[in-house]
Amino acid sequence: MIRGLLGLACAFALPANAQERARTDAPPLQPYKIILIGDSTMAPHSGWGSAFCGGHVKSSVACLNLGRGGRSTRSYRAEGSWDIALAEAAIPGYRARYVLIQFAHNDQSSKPERWTDEKTEFPANLRRFVAEVRAAGAVPVLLTPLTRRMFKDGKLDNNLASWSDEVRKVAAEMKVPLVDLNARSAAAVSRLGAVEATKLAQEPPDPQELAAARSGTTLPPKPAPQGDPPPPAGTQGARATVVRKFDYTHVGEAGADLFARLVAQDLAVAVPELSGQLLP
Repeated sequence: MIRGLLGLACAFALPANAQERARTDAPPLQPYKIILIGDSTMAPHSGWGSAFCGGHVKSSVACLNLGRGGRSTRSYRAEGSWDIALAEAAIPGYRARYVLIQFAHNDQSSKPERWTDEKTEFPANLRRFVAEVRAAGAVPVLLTPLTRRMFKDGKLDNNLASWSDEVRKVAAEMKVPLVDLNARSAAAVSRLGAVEATKLAQEPPDPQELAAARSGTTLPPKPAPQGDPPPPAGTQGARATVVRKFDYTHVGEAGADLFARLVAQDLAVAVPELSGQLLP
């Protein structure tokens, strides 16, 4: 009886072993990698980056969103985030690795740990990023900054236009692929107008903000709160919270989807090698 059971087990084991040997004949995977480097307009929960990784790349692409809120070309490096990104860019095993770089919002900041000079330090920091990505064996891609959605007298007040010019200059000088997100997002927001553009924020505007948008001139941005906000009621045991708000800079789901789609469309043109890996 025992001998019969052993023979039956061996009979079942042989096909399984044969199948395992056959599985080793699968062609090797040759994936791509895209790393997103930037500020809160790219970061998880407040920017377009996660919508891009989640909805606009194929499964053959490893997409990593390393955008961080409040960072500039100065502070992203100073705090060590750039070292992490560069280490990711140097990891072998991919057919190609791309690093998408988008800054400027916080380079405008008055805070000394963030601020950079628009005409000197800011472009110099971008050049250094480009050079180091190339040295790591990856491909840099520069993005002009996502527009803010402030309006004046019915027209978009794009206060990042001159900073976008600096990004374009570095891209042309160093022959870097460019995604002109500022131009594309500014055109999209202008078409929507001040009122419809409020729907791209994380939360709806309050009555005063909505009335201002209807007048064609949005209210000045509210000052950022000092310190960490208290966790919402009933979440004291949670390890972290994300505070959503209305403003003219950060995006909710609708805004993230819109701008991620623009990035995917323009990236396919700027980097033709990636066009087959991107979903519009």
